[in-house]
Amino acid sequence: MLRLTDLTFERGDDVLFSGLDGVVYPGQRMAVVGRNGIGKSTLFKLVLGELESSRGSIEFPDDWRIGHMAQEVEANQRPALEYVIDGDRELRRVEAQIAATEEPEALANLYSRYEDLGGYQATAKAGEILNGLGFDNQMMHHPYASFSGGWRIRLNLAQALMCPSDLLLLDEPTNHLDLEAILWLENWLNKFPGAMLIIAHDRAFLDSTATMVMHLSGHGGKLYRGNYSAFERQRAAALEQQQAMAAKHQAQVQHIQQFVDRFRAKASKAKQVQSRIKALERMQTQAALHVDSDYRVNFKNPDKVSNPLFSFRDLVLGYDDNRVLERISQTILPGARIGVLGANGAGKSTLLKALVGDLPPLGGTLEKGQHAEIGYFAQHQLESLDTNNSAYDTFIRIHPSQTPQQCRDYLGGWGFSLQMTERPINSLSGGEKARLVLSLLAAEQPAILVLDEPTNHLDLDMRDALALALQVYSGAVIMVAHDRDLLEKIVDEFWLIENGSLTAYRGDLDDYTESHQKQESLTVPVSKNPVVSRKRQRQERAAARKSEQDLRQSIKELERDIEQGTEKLKSLEATLADQDTYAQMPADDLNVLLAEAAALRKKIETLEDAWLSVSSKLEAELS
Repeated sequence: MLRLTDLTFERGDDVLFSGLDGVVYPGQRMAVVGRNGIGKSTLFKLVLGELESSRGSIEFPDDWRIGHMAQEVEANQRPALEYVIDGDRELRRVEAQIAATEEPEALANLYSRYEDLGGYQATAKAGEILNGLGFDNQMMHHPYASFSGGWRIRLNLAQALMCPSDLLLLDEPTNHLDLEAILWLENWLNKFPGAMLIIAHDRAFLDSTATMVMHLSGHGGKLYRGNYSAFERQRAAALEQQQAMAAKHQAQVQHIQQFVDRFRAKASKAKQVQSRIKALERMQTQAALHVDSDYRVNFKNPDKVSNPLFSFRDLVLGYDDNRVLERISQTILPGARIGVLGANGAGKSTLLKALVGDLPPLGGTLEKGQHAEIGYFAQHQLESLDTNNSAYDTFIRIHPSQTPQQCRDYLGGWGFSLQMTERPINSLSGGEKARLVLSLLAAEQPAILVLDEPTNHLDLDMRDALALALQVYSGAVIMVAHDRDLLEKIVDEFWLIENGSLTAYRGDLDDYTESHQKQESLTVPVSKNPVVSRKRQRQERAAARKSEQDLRQSIKELERDIEQGTEKLKSLEATLADQDTYAQMPADDLNVLLAEAAALRKKIETLEDAWLSVSSKLEAELS
């Protein structure tokens, strides 16, 4: 077991944390959470022996093997597959001994040891890990140095997973992963037999993997049993007992309740709307955890908005002769909340690039409304900042009408202290740069926000503040994100990109996750060519989903007809409830109105019966 006893770390007069106690047994997974800068990564360095504690101790068995995910590795020419196998250091040591040994008996012993270590299966195992993290067969043979920063992080993660370990330390493993890769990673980690420490800012990921939570706050830490949601409930209950927080908490709960009431008033049976209501209700519980947050963020609402904002007709997108997406016909309306789903490389970012004008269509039409100003967030924009300037200089240059104090107050709401606003941007962390880019977008009054992985590097407090700000924002939002918690709180409809096409996804995020995990559980063992297996899986997945999507399409159409019929019936009943109708309307016209209302009621009943029948078929198919 791993035991922390009275662990304390100080930097000069600054106490980062003190008195940490906790025990992690094999099979347990401890999430280390807290605000940025609180000491999470420092705790990892103490466990790894890279730093020495000021007081207290860290104990684990001498023979325990430790695996950890490197954050920065010098660029090298190792092929990706070989780089991942390098994570099994003992296997590589035995390989080197075999190459240097000629004596037959010694070689026999070494080959026996090689077999015991799984050497003959190492290539297949590494290929399976890389495949799960989104690498195709061709990419596995590219040198490490040829990959971008995000893909190098994936390779570092793959190498950590390849390492046989009794204690595994993962620092932000979900950054730069798409949703499908995260779901694969969750399955892998939940089967890991050793002890594990995880730092992550993805609530859904922590809910699926953590069995306990170490919360660092102030100068101390407290251990909670259960996953992240259990930690939130326990901590919220404790905070609500503090009377000084009660009034502020209640005000935030009431603020969120407005959204719950608004969506419940739709009286829709659509699962996506119901899922969003549940996510908003969860925000009420989480509100107590963030009443002391320094973040006060909001997105300025647009003055004018076109209807529709965008229309696609038989749109074809791609690069030169490579068609990525074809026959796209969709519309984006004012106030839309769209989440784009799909595997890595399916074309999600391609779609967003076309929306913002960075990628001209290869065919079809993409019509943009006159008042469809775009606020675009993508990871590459963090690198496009003039890093020699400060956050203050950057903001005041774009908004010269603001007073210096207004500028500092605004940036303060996004978590920038006075000192931080004056520092060069190149001294800011990845999370601070991301907050700066978001703050610049928020002040522009766009009619539509196009967000490509907006939560990478953001801590949980900032993610919650962002979710609340997007609730209030009246413009449209279309986003690609691996943060399921944010998607559930914001998105009303999902688009699925798969096999070169884009369709409206009829289920909610739980359906998508469950469907993907079912397929993962049926995955055939990895062959010598992992990409062939992956391709076959996608084909089988598409075929299996056809019937399900047809049923979902029927449900969607029935829900639309029921909603339209109900709205029309409400209007008729309002007219019939007015006494002036009977006094002023001719008898024949009144009879027509009464007959129309009666027919409409019968039609709605028939539609609802049909909805129940199709829904039952869908449930039977999914069970």
